[in-house]
Amino acid sequence: MIITGKSLARRTFLRGVGTTLALPLLDAMMPAMAGTSAVAKPAIRLGFVYVPNGIIQKGWLPSKVGTGFEMAPIMKPLEAHRDRVLVLSNLMQNGGRALGDGAGDHARAGASWLTGVHPKKTEGVDIRAGISADQIAARVQGNKTQLASLEIGLEEPSLAGGCDSGYSCAYTNTISWRTPTTPNPMEVNPRAVFERLFGDGESTDPADRLKRLRQDRSILDFIRGDVARLEPGLGSRDKSKLDEYLDSIRDIERRIQKAEQQSAGLKLPVMERPSAIPEEFADHAKLMSDLMVIAFQTDMTRVVSFMLAREGSNRSYRSIGVSDGHHSVTHHQNDPDKIAKTAKINELHVQTFSYLLDRLKATPDGDGTLLDHSMILYGSSISDGNAHTHHDLPLVLAGGTACNIKGGRHIRYNDQTPMNNLLVTMLDKAGVPAETLGDATGKLEQLSDV
Repeated sequence: MIITGKSLARRTFLRGVGTTLALPLLDAMMPAMAGTSAVAKPAIRLGFVYVPNGIIQKGWLPSKVGTGFEMAPIMKPLEAHRDRVLVLSNLMQNGGRALGDGAGDHARAGASWLTGVHPKKTEGVDIRAGISADQIAARVQGNKTQLASLEIGLEEPSLAGGCDSGYSCAYTNTISWRTPTTPNPMEVNPRAVFERLFGDGESTDPADRLKRLRQDRSILDFIRGDVARLEPGLGSRDKSKLDEYLDSIRDIERRIQKAEQQSAGLKLPVMERPSAIPEEFADHAKLMSDLMVIAFQTDMTRVVSFMLAREGSNRSYRSIGVSDGHHSVTHHQNDPDKIAKTAKINELHVQTFSYLLDRLKATPDGDGTLLDHSMILYGSSISDGNAHTHHDLPLVLAGGTACNIKGGRHIRYNDQTPMNNLLVTMLDKAGVPAETLGDATGKLEQLSDV
């Protein structure tokens, strides 16, 4: 390879008609002649993956504290990532509790998980919660990326109005709040996410651009000339990275197009089907996970919140033999059959999370992988779905080796330790100042095993 003393700008784009494609971090973006140890410091990404209705604790939580614990059946899909995973127990979210407001635990759970704030009980437009941790990060990290944050989900939001015992549907539909009165909607359509990531913001005719992209040609066809001009100046490792990245883009396009074709072929009277949303939960989840990875890989954003279902969801999962609604079976009243069905749904969600970690671990980033340079929090703001409890929450923190987070451990904190301490600590490790959040009492110790 010839050293020219020049390097590509980190925010290098490939451009075509109506199309802009950001590039992943390449060696050619490092300062030339800076020595072999001069690897650009990678960005720290933050991901928040939410599951509703709690998790069956007996199938989730390891009995042993520290290292060498045996993973319970629901957590078993994370075995391959044991060394990157911290299991955290005894954390609570006080904002999810009634505090005199009576019923409505699902709404309070969704609204408080990342805000740490007890939401106002209302079904009207006067909703109020707090600024969520992802948006605190977005205010700082968003100055360095094209998108301040990305909010995605796998289930259509409920209609406006009341969704839970006098609480607005806004509280159950999202975990992300830009301001105390402005919830961020979760985008569930992969096509819409794809367009947001790879569309050209300078286009004067979005409808025409969308029409062009929905033709048989790939988005990659529009930037082929730019790729040809860029490749001669890249080393073999960069060419390999670029090829893998472009293959990922093409695969995502193919899967979106397949979902659109399937949707177009279905004849459903009265009801309109949104385009590009795969029928099967697993297909939809993998597609959205891949889009999240691409968003991180290209540094389009460093903050993503991802709801595997809205809080209080009563979705059925027939692909795993559960035709009952999720919320319905969590109210099991100790019925073994309902407990088993809930556990199957819980395990499916963990499998989805494991797939996301697989993809992050397989994606090179600077001197490591995206998983090394990310902190991904997985969990729920309800522990026991039958009793609607908000203490000893099911939480897993993955990745973060670049932040000196040491996995492979189960840490049990003092009873009633605020979960907001964890959120403040994650923000601090990502370089985001956050003195407090909700009822946080300080930083969470032991994450680095020191």
